[in-house]
Amino acid sequence: MAQTATRSKPSTRTGATKTRRSTSARAAERGRFSGESPELLRDYFYEMTLIRRFEERAAQGYTQAKIGGYCHLNLGEEATVVGLMRSLRKTDLLFTNYREHGYAIAKGIEPGRVMAELYGRSTGTSKGWGGSMHMFDVEAGLLGGYGIVGGQIPLATGAALAIDYRSGDQVVMCQMGDGTTNIGAFHEALNIAALWNLPVIFVVINNQLGMGTTVEKSSAESELYKRASAYRMHGERVDGTDVLAVRDASSRLVEQARETGRPALLELTSERLKGHSVVDPGKYRDQESLEKAKQADPVASFRAELINAGILDEAAAADLETKAQAEADAAVAFADDSPHPDVETLFDYTYATPVANDSRRLPADPLFVTS
Repeated sequence: MAQTATRSKPSTRTGATKTRRSTSARAAERGRFSGESPELLRDYFYEMTLIRRFEERAAQGYTQAKIGGYCHLNLGEEATVVGLMRSLRKTDLLFTNYREHGYAIAKGIEPGRVMAELYGRSTGTSKGWGGSMHMFDVEAGLLGGYGIVGGQIPLATGAALAIDYRSGDQVVMCQMGDGTTNIGAFHEALNIAALWNLPVIFVVINNQLGMGTTVEKSSAESELYKRASAYRMHGERVDGTDVLAVRDASSRLVEQARETGRPALLELTSERLKGHSVVDPGKYRDQESLEKAKQADPVASFRAELINAGILDEAAAADLETKAQAEADAAVAFADDSPHPDVETLFDYTYATPVANDSRRLPADPLFVTS
């Protein structure tokens, strides 16, 4: 049931110097994009670039102490993010781990609201109380980033059960990192989803490293998509640096789940361009690994491919990059200008509905009041 699916990619150059290409070479590039709307391809490039620029500004904000707590970036995974989100309807539900800023943007949330959440401002997606790891927006169908490794998997499976119980046509996508496949909740959720025919796609973003440990050193079966076979579930591995390959595979599995209720496991391989989090210098990686990650940069590669195919030229690409930078800068300005949440609202969202005798004690308040 498990299978590998990859889309071949021609070599690309990212330098500014223009090169003369033969007619046959250009035709080959266009063949890869045959049937694709040039406008849509340019839109993909813009969204990938926006996520890159947004995350770069997030990293800057963290070093300026404008962002607190933990902060994990999607740098190097932009093609995966855009390809996955383009396969979903607005009404479909998404559960992610803590590396979710790009997913929030690609799911339709305004970048300013995402940045405001990072800054802990009241205009953020979780009104400033969630921060980097806890984006949430019901209207957009983003039902949380989760800081606990694998914490989202049982909840996503439960949401799929609710959809099935109500005979709905939504699909749940549950994103996770490669290290998550070794926890109990992963196996329990896949087992239940397969037994009960639940419309959920489990997506493993395999960036080769679980924090600082390679997949080969942490997983007896390092080809993670094969784990689907244990539950008689369809499994598939795709090149996560190819936005079209990701979109095509994800769209096929999402629609299959929508029509049949059958779950699937999709493994997407990519390279992490930076450390596990903003504060991780990544000293456990050698120069060869870093160079490999740089060469696999999905944004630079896609840019070069579009130029080689004649879908973009240098000027048009630069214009889109300038626009993306401006939108990321505007998100920062929006966050900077937004107010901090009122401390009196700290407990407003502890429970979905009022609970009798719930504690409203602030950290500095005494446990007992004595006369």
